[in-house]
Amino acid sequence: MLPRHALAARVRTGAWWTAYVKVSEGCDHACSFCIIPKIRGRHESRPMDDLVAEAASLAAEGTVEICLIAQDLTAYGRDLAGDASLARLLRALAVRVPEVRWLRLLYAYPASVTDELLEVVADEPAVCKYLDMPLQHISDRLLRAMRRERSGAAIRRLIARIRRAVPAIALRTSFIVGFPGETEADVRELCAFLEEAEFDHVGVFRYSQEENTPAAALPDQLPEPVKAERWKRVMAAQARVARRRAAAHRGQTAEVLVEGRDARGCLTGRTRGQAPEIDGRTYLKGRAEAGDIVQARIVGAETYDLVGEIIASG
Repeated sequence: MLPRHALAARVRTGAWWTAYVKVSEGCDHACSFCIIPKIRGRHESRPMDDLVAEAASLAAEGTVEICLIAQDLTAYGRDLAGDASLARLLRALAVRVPEVRWLRLLYAYPASVTDELLEVVADEPAVCKYLDMPLQHISDRLLRAMRRERSGAAIRRLIARIRRAVPAIALRTSFIVGFPGETEADVRELCAFLEEAEFDHVGVFRYSQEENTPAAALPDQLPEPVKAERWKRVMAAQARVARRRAAAHRGQTAEVLVEGRDARGCLTGRTRGQAPEIDGRTYLKGRAEAGDIVQARIVGAETYDLVGEIIASG
């Protein structure tokens, strides 16, 4: 029987300059709200040579940015023979496929962010100083109920360790509001934590009662209007942080991957600190084509977006 990753050929969709490469399938964690392990099965890494070959094929088609994804990205390599790891995969891609200018990490599991990985993010020019690391909550009680393997104190230590290792890193995370038993105090704690941690990008999701998950059977399920109100409150707290984070980029020079023009005819792109589709965008003044990487001076900022002037080609 073929491994799961070999069952289907790749079909390209969307922008040719950016591609998503799934490095593994499945997940070994037991988060109480998640059905993925039952659907996808246990974690199974793809061979490193297969991933390098796929990246080389994408580069030959003009791809300049690859986003590495998985249900648990940081578990990559644990089930392979030898010393395979996400850090070693990144170095292999950077060395063997230099045509790919940006390598981006999405969906890292917090407990598995190693010093080796942070060293590669800090030192390897092709690796974007960007990390997407879903945290789900900061309340110790809710983290235990979610079976997330982390306490609030451990999360704070991890964030401090990441920023010591990679001072310029852009951090993205996501949280769940309205989890069974969540209280007003928990929501206030989460909002205060957003102000404290100052993430660059945050996604907030309303808890969904998935059938056949442990969380679905928990008492104190919250009504949808309560979830909606808490979602708005947490998003408003993050918007205040996002405005400050965006404003801090004014006067800096950044690499920008041009993505073309929006519906209004404005030239847009993304910096290394902005992932496709889920983060803000950078509006550009100047001339460039989709797929170009340019140097831009950041001259303005909105809540989630930046404004830049092109000063040189990449």
